[in-house]
Amino acid sequence: MRPPESPPENSTTLLARCDAIAGLTLGELAHMADVAIPENLQRHKGWPGMLIERWLGASAGSKPQQDFPELGIELKTIPIDANFMPLETTYVCYAPLLMRPGLTWETSSVRNKIQQVLWLPIEGDRRIPLAQRRVASAFYWQPSALEDAMLKQDWEELTEQILTGHVESITSRQGEALHLRPKAASGKVLTDALGPQGERIKTRPRGFYLRKTFTQQVLYNAFS
Repeated sequence: MRPPESPPENSTTLLARCDAIAGLTLGELAHMADVAIPENLQRHKGWPGMLIERWLGASAGSKPQQDFPELGIELKTIPIDANFMPLETTYVCYAPLLMRPGLTWETSSVRNKIQQVLWLPIEGDRRIPLAQRRVASAFYWQPSALEDAMLKQDWEELTEQILTGHVESITSRQGEALHLRPKAASGKVLTDALGPQGERIKTRPRGFYLRKTFTQQVLYNAFS
């Protein structure tokens, strides 16, 4: 078995590719794809996701769009423990700190990214060597009306603080389903944002993340 050489034609083909690798280990997938396996994820945090993207034929790369733009589907690999509980928050996209006027939840990058998600859980217990961690069954998800409302409320509250120059007052405790956290390789990376008086300031880039409590419920609804 080898990774596909082209993107999937439709959502059915994409899910079939997920079914083909379900139950296999990351080591087996890396070996068949001739990909080197890092000893750990300390300096290679995104390695499992990139490996899975290769096996599914994702075409977006690092572009700010869905992983399968032709299908309007975003891929989210999520590390889980033995009880199918998510082990970390799920990154969605960068937060624009100099937002254009008139941006709404409906036209936001966050909503665009998660309007249809292909979730693919992977064993993430650190006691399991990276190469021995198995891929679980994938499933499609679209936010329900209630979930969309929760996400919208969090996004609007966080966005209002960014627009009014209070980005540095935002804490990771804010938001019931969606929260904002620094997103950069190091604390030395800075970007432009608005200050309290409307002036330009330098601050760390921020990213929108789905909380573990939110994704836990998504997993529960899918597999219960």
